[in-house]
Amino acid sequence: MIINKIIKKPRITEKASFAAEQNVYTFLVEDSANKSEIKKAVFELYKVKPVKVNIILIADKRVSYRGKRGLKGRGKKALVYLKEGDKIEFI
Repeated sequence: MIINKIIKKPRITEKASFAAEQNVYTFLVEDSANKSEIKKAVFELYKVKPVKVNIILIADKRVSYRGKRGLKGRGKKALVYLKEGDKIEFI
């Protein structure tokens, strides 16, 4: 899998910002990505070595808009733990 395709984008929310103060960074990742691929991708993109990676599935939500039904919000996010002193800068 291509490194740029594994990590889609950082997930920047209020909860993720508080976690980043504890050296835990959150990313939206490809649905087929596993922990070892995510570790390699973080090292290639940000030049920091993760201590561990947790993966969480985001459940889809049923929505209705103008009488049409659909789904949104499905995906996968990864919590990347870094050792003390390492940091990832999002610009």
